[in-house]
Amino acid sequence: MTNNPETGIIQSVHRIYYILLIVLFACIGCEVKTKQDGVATDLLLRVDRYDVVEAKYLTTGDFSALQQMNTGYPTQTRMLIEDVLRIGFVNEPQINAKFLNYFQDSTLQRVMAEVGRQYADMDDINTGLSEAFGRLKAMLPEMKVPSIYTQIGAFDQSIVVNNGMIGISLDKYLGKQFPSYYKYYPESQREQMSRSMIVPDCVMFYVLSLFPASHEEDVAPALHDMHIGKIQWVTNKIVNRVVFEGEYVSKVDKYMRENKRMTVAQLLRNDNCLHLSTY
Repeated sequence: MTNNPETGIIQSVHRIYYILLIVLFACIGCEVKTKQDGVATDLLLRVDRYDVVEAKYLTTGDFSALQQMNTGYPTQTRMLIEDVLRIGFVNEPQINAKFLNYFQDSTLQRVMAEVGRQYADMDDINTGLSEAFGRLKAMLPEMKVPSIYTQIGAFDQSIVVNNGMIGISLDKYLGKQFPSYYKYYPESQREQMSRSMIVPDCVMFYVLSLFPASHEEDVAPALHDMHIGKIQWVTNKIVNRVVFEGEYVSKVDKYMRENKRMTVAQLLRNDNCLHLSTY
């Protein structure tokens, strides 16, 4: 029997068509499952690498990098100089030279080099943030999804939140074994200064900015701690792992187990922690 090349081509096309259909239905199934798990599959967060532009200027004095910082990232630059480093105001005549000189310190030069090495790839962070804020958006539909960027500070604030923006100071996430940390931080703090804490910290501080402590909670230490425990419990739920533990997180966990109908949104919107203090 003679093989017909045209028939073979048609059969090959049919096989490819069936394979594509199988892949398509598999993808649709994954999407449905993901949505059922409470993750917004169409949410894709990518961290804006402001730290790369910053490091270029601070290591080479490149004027084009400085221009990019001032024109492309004016808010990030102002917050870094005025709120994180606190070395002056962005409109001061000599602020660029002061900023450049500040980072000539040998420790900060090592920090920038290590940030460049450890965070050359941040795909895992992008995925983690997308999944976490997808869950949070599903629980709080009215929430504005933040824009997120990275920067290099000077061992000050780990996360800064301002007007829907989250800034991650990568100098605070170089791992507990980073030599310079031993001079400034006890072991308990160094344990939290790792890559795995970036996503939980972003979630926690952003949720805290949306649901700050009430005046009553601010003036009563126990109630303030309970409020933070509530935020940390929610963060654990959002990142889908136990990151934060402690007495107050346990109290919130017990309360939520006994009040299964209460949603995360209801828990966060109730700014009176007195009802949690008895647990």
